[in-house]
Amino acid sequence: MQPTDQDIPRRILVTGVGANPGFGLTRSLIRLGHTVIAADANHLAPGFLLPSVVPRVIPLASDPDFPDVMTGLCRDLEAEAVVAGIEPDLEPLTQMAPQLDADGVRLWLPDAWSVRACTDKALFHQVLTEHGIATPRTWQPQEIDQVPDGAELVVKPRRGHGAQNVHFVRRREHARVLCELVPEPLVQERIYGCEFTADCLVDRTGRASVILRRRDLVKAGLAVVSTTFDDPNVHELVVRTLGAVGARGLCCVQGFVLGDGTVTITELNLRIAGGFPLTVAAGADLVGQMVNGLFGMPVDHHRLTYRTGVFLTNYTETLAVGDAAELDRTAAPKGEAP
Repeated sequence: MQPTDQDIPRRILVTGVGANPGFGLTRSLIRLGHTVIAADANHLAPGFLLPSVVPRVIPLASDPDFPDVMTGLCRDLEAEAVVAGIEPDLEPLTQMAPQLDADGVRLWLPDAWSVRACTDKALFHQVLTEHGIATPRTWQPQEIDQVPDGAELVVKPRRGHGAQNVHFVRRREHARVLCELVPEPLVQERIYGCEFTADCLVDRTGRASVILRRRDLVKAGLAVVSTTFDDPNVHELVVRTLGAVGARGLCCVQGFVLGDGTVTITELNLRIAGGFPLTVAAGADLVGQMVNGLFGMPVDHHRLTYRTGVFLTNYTETLAVGDAAELDRTAAPKGEAP
């Protein structure tokens, strides 16, 4: 049998290995036989403790040094590809795409507009509304007076991630106060129903495979109990959402199935979801096919089918304890191993 690209050991740099998605992706890539350069701005990132990784401390994506450090790492460590594990890294990596490509480093992301449409919640709402895709009603801070009386609301950062600075309120006046505290705030109606995540892989022709998971129990934005399911209406709306924003590569869509059966989309992340191990356990070769697409090979959508009714439970695991002061004294500068 002709080996597929995922069978060829690669050197892949993964950012955000301190967060659940990047950590899980790193572990999966290692299990597939690849070498992972694990990058994070926190020198205590748990992904640095995974066996066989090449750990590197990098600046935050907002740091002016981020592009130079990343391109230097790719050259010095002979990285063949970069995969973002957290949202803040997406925009600067998109801007770096020409340089990475010139250096022979693979990056699989949509164009700059698509990245903005997925990382800017106000723009995402606008795009979905223009395409007739149901999504929570959304207001800018200066539009709070337009919020209907009695509406339950969510105040969140317009460009936030990881469920940080998200607040639920029942009064318009409380939302007004929170808009003074939350960075770049946005106000949305709160949605109730069966929450879901769709793990998606969109190939370079725009064809998408979608694996659906119920978020049965959510804590701090992470699904700690999930179950795979199938629903043609959810599947169809997820595919329409992917097309509306021009998503490509590995991504995840979140939303709710309401009590009357209607479906509402809340967000689309251009990265792997934290709960993707359930998708893999249900039979979908999500990471392996991502590697194929990343390196220009065809995505085998037949290997992205899955079984319904498969569940997963997560728990917090202690990887290591030690003397932080000792580690601080030996911490390497940006771009070098801790």
